[in-house]
Formats: sequence, C-alpha cells, structure tokens
Amino acid sequence: MLRMREDREIGAGGGSGVSARWQDWQWQLTNRVQSLAQLAAVTGLPVRSLAPLRPVAGVYPVAITPYYWSLVDAAAPDDPLRRQCVPDPRELECSGGDLADPLGEEEAMPVPGLIHRYPDRCLAIVTSECAVHCRHCNRKRLWRGPGYGRTRERLRAMVDYVSRTPAVREVIVSGGDPLLIAEDLLDWFLGELRAIPHVEVLRIGSRIPVTLPMRVTPQLCAMLKRHRPLWFNTQFNHGREVTPEAAAACEMLLTAGIPVSNQSVLLQGVNDDAETMRDLLTALERISVRPYYLFQCEPVRGAGHFRADPAHGMEMMERLRRTLSGLCLPRYVLDCPGGRGKIPLQRLSLRAERGAARREKQCFDNGDRMD
Repeated sequence: MLRMREDREIGAGGGSGVSARWQDWQWQLTNRVQSLAQLAAVTGLPVRSLAPLRPVAGVYPVAITPYYWSLVDAAAPDDPLRRQCVPDPRELECSGGDLADPLGEEEAMPVPGLIHRYPDRCLAIVTSECAVHCRHCNRKRLWRGPGYGRTRERLRAMVDYVSRTPAVREVIVSGGDPLLIAEDLLDWFLGELRAIPHVEVLRIGSRIPVTLPMRVTPQLCAMLKRHRPLWFNTQFNHGREVTPEAAAACEMLLTAGIPVSNQSVLLQGVNDDAETMRDLLTALERISVRPYYLFQCEPVRGAGHFRADPAHGMEMMERLRRTLSGLCLPRYVLDCPGGRGKIPLQRLSLRAERGAARREKQCFDNGDRMD
C-alpha cells in the first residue's frame, strides 16, 4: 500500500511539482483503501488492533480514496473526516426504528433502480459504486446489494418509464455516484432523458467534488454542459473538505454554466456545533456553492451513532440564522418516506411571533402620525 501522506505532499497544490498519478482519478480509484490491512498500513497501526472493525467491514465494506485520506488526521480517532470514512463497531448496533431503506425507496421503484416518490420528479440510481463509502450513507444497503444501472439495457428501462410518464418534469441522476459510470454511457443516458419532451430539468447528485475532485475534468464538464439545464448537487459536510482541489472542481462546473448546490447531513461529532457549521457554510459561499439543504440524519441501519438530536439541530440553525447571510443558510429538513417530502425543522416561538405581529400592527395603525 502506498504511503498516502507522502503522495499527498507530492500531489497537492497544483504547482509544477504535482504528481501526475495523484491527479489521475483512475489511479485514485485503483489505490483506494479497501481492506483493513490497507487501513492499518495508512494509519501506521498493527493489523490486529483493527480486529474489532472486521465484522463491520464484512457488512459495510471500506473504500477511501488516497485524496480523501490525505485530509484525515489519522492520529485523531475522533477526527470528523475520519469518522465519515473509517468503519466503526457502532455500525452494527441497531435500534428499533432503524431501517435498511429508511425512505422506502425499494417500494417506490416502478422499474429497477428508478425511484418515483414525487409526482413531478424521479431519481435514477445508475450505479451503486462510490469513490468513498461514507459511513453515514442512507443507501449502505446497496454496497453489497443489487447493481442498478451500469448497463445501457438497465438504463433504457428507466428512460422508457420516464418517457411514458408525462407528469415527470425533472430527473435526478444519482447512485452511488453517477460520475463513476463510463462517461459515454452517462452522456447517452442524459441525452436520452433530454430528448423526452416533458423532461424540463436534469439534476446530478454526486460527492465527487468532495472525495475525488480530479474526476471533474474539462472533458466531463463539456459533456455535462450539452445537457443543460442541468443542476449539480454535492455533499460537503465539513469545512476541511473545501480544499483548493475541491474548489477547482466546483469552479470548473460553474464555468460550464452548471449551478452547484450543497446538501449536507447533520452528523454528530462531525458538524453538529455552530462554529463548525459556520466554517463550512462560509467556506461554501466563498467558492460560490450555494448551501441548499441540511438533512437530519435518517434512521438508516448502521448510522445511529451519527444522529444528532433534532432539537439541538434547530437551536444550532437558529443561532446561525441570526449571524449569517441568507446566502449561507441551508434549509434544515427531515426527509420522509412515502412521498411526504422534506419537512422543515425550525424552532418557532409563538410568543415571539405574536409580539412581532403586535409591533407590526401598531406601526401601521400609527401610520397617519408618521412624518
């Protein structure tokens, strides 16, 4: 296993000394940490010390790109980036409300891989592969599950369903990570969807700018540009993920005319305090990525230790609302199964609302005495 920290020092910065292999996204995928032996090598720990992780990795495999690992403080067990990518024995703990499929996606598939939960839009799972296996993922069930998409035949079934469903005006292309399927296959799929008269907007959901930013290339952006209007949603969860490489990937998409928004997840021990969240949101504003949603972590099996108390989340967002520009503020929401949509989570003070209403009424009642 390569010594990733040294490779990062060679590859970072974008200057003349950049390692070509570090910038090669396919090299990054090939050299991912995908076993406990490899994880031991990059952490400098004896393999036997990782024995408690073996049952977890057997259920929820590990995958970490050299790039993302280079951002981790390997010496800190509670490092917020480490928590997102390294297996944790608590992933095998399960409370009564935890579900493998918390949003009921499997029940909302008219064809394999196509989720139709809302009348006017649907989501296509075009692959189950990701550059990094994020330990809080709400589709952890797919890491060893059915391989949706990946072939033209399977994607054709999705296109055919959308074509015969006039109510669908927006298609979200997701996964796994859609930027990991063959570029010509993704180009074909987007083109087939764009050719359907009632499809007005396409959207891509990808964490590639965060976990494998070198995958965003001029060639990829030129291809995506052909399918506009196309929106790009990504997932930065911590300010340290907003690196020069990530910023460059987002800038390339923006320059191609593709708006980039961010959908974070509120994660205990990662971003569940106001200062950490403020750093993330202001960092996103600086690179012109609009904070869109902050999701309450769903009751997905294997992620219970990430779930913060919603009351704490609402209090945190209220503090940020009072001090941050509106451009920095995502909507804090709970995604619900059954097509019920995203429920805003916000603290409401009835007394404060009534007080504001009284003051407003008094202001207008006294309008005839105003200069």
